[in-house]
Amino acid sequence: MTGAASPILEVRDLCTSFHTREGEGRAVDGVSFHLGRGETLGLVGESGCGKSVTALSILGLVAPPGRIGGGQILLSGCDLLTLPEKDMRQVRGDEVAMVFQEPMSSLNPVLTCGRQIEEAVRLHQGGSRQDAKARAIEMMHLVGIPAPEQRVDDYPHQLSGGMRQRVMIAIALSCSPDVLIADEPTTALDVTIQAQILELLEKLQAEFHMAILLITHDLGVVAEVADRVAVMYAGQIVETATTKDLFASPRHPYTRGLLRSIPQLDGRQERLEVIPGRVPEATSLPFGCRFHPRCSLAESACEATDQSLEECGADHEVRCRRWLVDV
Repeated sequence: MTGAASPILEVRDLCTSFHTREGEGRAVDGVSFHLGRGETLGLVGESGCGKSVTALSILGLVAPPGRIGGGQILLSGCDLLTLPEKDMRQVRGDEVAMVFQEPMSSLNPVLTCGRQIEEAVRLHQGGSRQDAKARAIEMMHLVGIPAPEQRVDDYPHQLSGGMRQRVMIAIALSCSPDVLIADEPTTALDVTIQAQILELLEKLQAEFHMAILLITHDLGVVAEVADRVAVMYAGQIVETATTKDLFASPRHPYTRGLLRSIPQLDGRQERLEVIPGRVPEATSLPFGCRFHPRCSLAESACEATDQSLEECGADHEVRCRRWLVDV
């Protein structure tokens, strides 16, 4: 999997906020990244850091009291934020599709799995009901659902968690999108099924030559399938690098903390390390570096001023004034 020279998707300085009784919550604050055709970008971070809101912003699905306050989302050069809703409905599912993290709540329980794939096909490609059903069977076969001619008439509750996730992938890929957003696609699946889903995504990516934005908190998943990684904390990207460089030479203290919390197969760790504290609320973000209240390397300058992303190597950026310190 290698990225294209020019990005198929480029997010520039995206800002998404939520107006609450506690004040304005900046869930996504100045986020920028790019994604090439055929490339997988892993967007990682703890729960509540803004990963899923970023995905919903790309699809134009941020509901009130949330709103996108600025930035650009360029799909093949077209800024999606300038499109009227009727045009965005054509983009969703056709050019950009999403696999949500919980298929049981994302699939309609009163429609058969095949019918839900058919609806996506007919919405974007038209055609007859018979053609759409044939496409649904074809997609169920493609994602590895056995006996698709029979399972096309099954309801979601009749399938296992892994099979429901395959149905979600079939819906997302039914119109051959350029970009697939996979939001925690292996959550709540056992490790065997998780490996099968990741292998399936890689296989389908090679077949469709699509770009994948993989949203996860699991760095093991990222190491397995991503070409590049963007680490997110408190609404901001704090580090980006190729997967190889990020694991070999993490620069941001938060990234280092995440990597230390991964169990080691050699069994040398008696206890997993943890990052003290928790992600701040979007309505009460700390001044300066947002990670400084949890950072063992923080100094007074970290609290006084914010830090922008800066280059620290080839295709490697970090939002930290102390990235040269080895710990």
